[in-house]
Amino acid sequence: MGQNIIEKIIAHNIGAASVKPGEIVTAQVDRVMLDDIMIPFIVDKFQEMGFSRIWDPDKVVLIYDHLVPASQQDDTRHYKVGDAFARQYGLTHVHRSDGICHQLMTEAGYVKPGHVVFGTDSHTTTYGCVGAFSTGIGYTEMAAILGTGTLWVKVPETIRVEISGTLPEGVMSKDVILRLIGDLGADGATYRCLEFGGSAVEQMSVSSRMTMANMAIEAGAKCAVFTPDEKTAEYCQITLDEFQKGLVPDEDAVYARTLTYQAEDFVPVMACPSQVDKIRPVSQLAGTPIDQVFLGSCTNGRLEDLEAAARVLKGRKVADYVKLIVTPASRLVYEQAAEKGILAVLAEAGAIITHPGCGLCCGRTGGILSDGERVVATNNRNFLGRMGTSKVEIYLASPATAAACAVAGKIVTEAMV
Repeated sequence: MGQNIIEKIIAHNIGAASVKPGEIVTAQVDRVMLDDIMIPFIVDKFQEMGFSRIWDPDKVVLIYDHLVPASQQDDTRHYKVGDAFARQYGLTHVHRSDGICHQLMTEAGYVKPGHVVFGTDSHTTTYGCVGAFSTGIGYTEMAAILGTGTLWVKVPETIRVEISGTLPEGVMSKDVILRLIGDLGADGATYRCLEFGGSAVEQMSVSSRMTMANMAIEAGAKCAVFTPDEKTAEYCQITLDEFQKGLVPDEDAVYARTLTYQAEDFVPVMACPSQVDKIRPVSQLAGTPIDQVFLGSCTNGRLEDLEAAARVLKGRKVADYVKLIVTPASRLVYEQAAEKGILAVLAEAGAIITHPGCGLCCGRTGGILSDGERVVATNNRNFLGRMGTSKVEIYLASPATAAACAVAGKIVTEAMV
C-alpha cells in the first residue's frame, strides 16, 4: 500500500518502513515553538514534572509576539518568566518583537521539509507550507517535549485537495482556503491532514501556501502539507535531499477523501460573522458598510500580501471614516516593504502602519473595535469577541479584497473599485 506525504514524514521520523492512520507512534521532535502567551504555563508544568534540563536548547524557539508591546499590566510577567527561563536553560533562539511566531519559524529557517514540529499555538499548522508535519499543542505537552524531546502522535488520515488550472485575476489563495473551509465545514477535517496538490498549487508561492496551511486548522485539521519543490528549496535556502525530494504521494496512496477543484471556478469570497465556515461570494455582500480594515496576521501579513494591497491602493485614498490598519508579519517583511516603497504607498493612501506582531488579530492592541462596528480583516478567525466586543462583526477576506473595501468604505471586490 502506498504512502501519502504526512505518512512518509512520520515513518521517516520514527525509522519505520511505513505507518498507517490511527497508529500511535512516538515522534522525535525536530523543533518546538513557545509563544509569549503560554510561556508562564509551560514553565510551571516543566518544573512540576521535575525536569532539570532541556533535551536540546538549540531546538527550542521562544517568540514574543502576542503581547508586544504590553497592553495589560500582566503582560510584563510573561516577559519576565520567559527571559528567566531562557537564561536558566541556555535558550539562544529568542525573538523579542521580531514578528509573528508562524512567520518567523519558516522565515528564519527553523523549519525544513520533512521536519516534525510542535508549537503552543493552533496555527502551527502553517509550517506544512514547506513540507513539514507541524501542529499545535498545549502547554503540558510542550513541557513534556522540553524534558524528553519526544511526543506521541496518532497518525492522521489525510484528505487530498487537488486544484488544477490557473486562478483568475483578483483571486488569492485566501479565497481558495476560505472556499475549502466552507465546503468542509469547521469540523470537516478534524484530526486529519489536508494534503494540497495540482497545477494551481504548484503555481503558488510559498507565501500563498502558508496562507492555506495556516487556515487548515479552521476546518479542524491536525496538519496541512504541500510537496516541497524548488520554490520551497529557494525559500528555505537549501538543496532538497533525496528524502525531501521523495515527499510526494505515491500513486496508490490512500485517502479518507479527495476533493477536486478547477482553479478558474474560484471567486473572491468572505467568511461572514461569526463563523469561519460561513462563506459567501463577495458579490453577494457588496455594498455592506464597514468601519475598519485590517491587513496583517500570520495568515496574510507577508510581502506579497502588502504588495497586493498596494496595487489596489496606489493613487487612491482610504474612504472617509474608515480606518485601515496594516501590520507586517515580521520585521524583515516590514523592512522589505519599506525598501520597495510599498509602505509609502499604503501610508499615502491613509493606512496606519504598526509594528510587526499579533496585535489586533488576537484582540490585544492596535485597533480594537466596539459595539456595532464592522471590520474586513485578512486574519484567520472571526469568532465573537475576537477583535473587540462580542457585538463587532468580522468579515475575513483576501488582502486584495480588503484593500478594495478600504477604498470604497464598504464591501466590494477589487474589480469594483
